[in-house]
Amino acid sequence: MPNLLGITINHRSMRGDARRFAALARAIADGTVPNSPARARAIQKYLMSLISGIHHHHRAEDDVLWPVLERVAGAEVDLAELTEDHAQLDPLLDRLRAETAALAAAPHDRAAAARLATSLETLRDLLDEHIEDEERTIFPVIERYVPEADWQRVETAVRKGAPVGFELPRIERYATADELAELRRLAGPMLLVLLALARPGFRRREKVIFG
Repeated sequence: MPNLLGITINHRSMRGDARRFAALARAIADGTVPNSPARARAIQKYLMSLISGIHHHHRAEDDVLWPVLERVAGAEVDLAELTEDHAQLDPLLDRLRAETAALAAAPHDRAAAARLATSLETLRDLLDEHIEDEERTIFPVIERYVPEADWQRVETAVRKGAPVGFELPRIERYATADELAELRRLAGPMLLVLLALARPGFRRREKVIFG
């Protein structure tokens, strides 16, 4: 049976980041959190990585996972609604890139922060609904029908191009202790080495962003 731990944590990290950055942008817009130039630049850097990661994830599903499901499960799976959600994501992600850059260029512009907050709230809600639907309807199909070799190909496509210095510390942030232990068992000691290298820079950026 395919191991869905990696994609489950990936989904959780996307949802969690959308939620906490939406709250932060709204607080900046409301004037309850100051937005220094350093914080604005750090927010932009983080969000650009997050946006790229979300785009890459849904393209890997469109291009690799969906064809596998259609081949092995056929009439057991209906991907129309999930595909429509993906189509809504791209213009939203483009808007987020522009709004993030606008806030970085004018850190004290609360109207720019409000626009970014609204788009992040839209992203938060879309990801919540989409991922809950996907995990409820698609995960059982994957577990029942997808051969391990095909699933490994899907996971390779999802991981391809993902920056280790960004993705690994987020896995550590959003995984439970038991999940981290399972990941260490699957990945071996190299996971600990890579985490030790990536963790300090990630935590410094988090401190600049969230205090």
